[in-house]
Amino acid sequence: MKSPICDLLDIEFPLVAFTHCRDVVVEVSKAGGMGVLGAAGYSPEQLEIELNWIDERIEGKPYGVDLIAPTSMVDKDETRSVDELAEMVPDHMKQFASGILARHNIDTSDIYEEKPRGRGGMLGEKRAANIIDVAFDHPIKLIVNALGVPPAYMLEMAKQRGVPTGALVGAKHHALKQAEAGVDILIVAGGEAGGHCGDVSTMVLVPEVAQAIQDFPDTTILAAGGIVTGRQMAAAMAMGAHGAWTGSVWLTTQEAETSPVIKDKFLAANSSQTVRSRSRTGKYTRQIRSSWTDAWQSEDAPDPLPMPLQSMVSEPALAKVTKLAEGGHEGAKQLATYWVGQGVGMMNQSLSARQVVYDFMEDFLAAHDRLKGFMDD
Repeated sequence: MKSPICDLLDIEFPLVAFTHCRDVVVEVSKAGGMGVLGAAGYSPEQLEIELNWIDERIEGKPYGVDLIAPTSMVDKDETRSVDELAEMVPDHMKQFASGILARHNIDTSDIYEEKPRGRGGMLGEKRAANIIDVAFDHPIKLIVNALGVPPAYMLEMAKQRGVPTGALVGAKHHALKQAEAGVDILIVAGGEAGGHCGDVSTMVLVPEVAQAIQDFPDTTILAAGGIVTGRQMAAAMAMGAHGAWTGSVWLTTQEAETSPVIKDKFLAANSSQTVRSRSRTGKYTRQIRSSWTDAWQSEDAPDPLPMPLQSMVSEPALAKVTKLAEGGHEGAKQLATYWVGQGVGMMNQSLSARQVVYDFMEDFLAAHDRLKGFMDD
């Protein structure tokens, strides 16, 4: 295709797949799109292992890495240890989370016994620099920051090495700030998106951002938010995007490492069974609705903590929920949740990642022909 995204990323089809599964990264890139590995939560050593694995199997095809280095969070400069951050979590927050599990017949005595091992995948400036160094030791063709303007170190390294940078945006003013900082690709994520998202729909946000950045002709747009088909991708490109950034659609693929319980929930869900909630990270994320999300939206629920403190409340509890759910615990199955966008209602079967790419291509062409048919005499 002639999209500038294809030229910028050296890919055949402007479909970018965000995923935490290295197998999906490889398969999407081999099929003509680009796989981007979500590196949140990885140590430098773990990321090195994952990228080595990808390098050995991707046959020289382009791929990218996505990080979470928020511009606003508690202890952004990492002056506190993880233990010190954990001490900042009020007891009543842990008690509330434990109470949710207890009401579903789950033993909560051990949830918070272990010391937290990280900051919920959020990187402060020092750890971000370490992860960025590892990423740039590999032949990546894209590096993305998921929350806020990328760290200056990331932008500088990318420019030196000729690697395009990307950043997620959920509002017009965020997009302008990213463009002014020199970010190459704006991932314009509407409120339909899974994970961190704003509240403006993709249908509105994409053309709004496209119009707003006209003074930045070298800045490109990937539309995101609820996009799980090629016809949606075509619609977004008609509105000003140059391609699509997708995440949820890969969670039900055959290669995905998604918990089987969660995968089954996704395959059975309709588009109204997701919810935006701050209960997981402290910022709004869209996830599949469950008894866990319902509890956090009840009148007696406490206000979620800022990043990364809320993750220190939610992640230990949800880790136990997922483990028990996979073992057949009925209460845990009711609580189990994971990030997913509103497009989940069209994710009705588990296909290979490569087949999903091919289906996007076919669907895109069908949409193109349909529109062309309206113009023909």
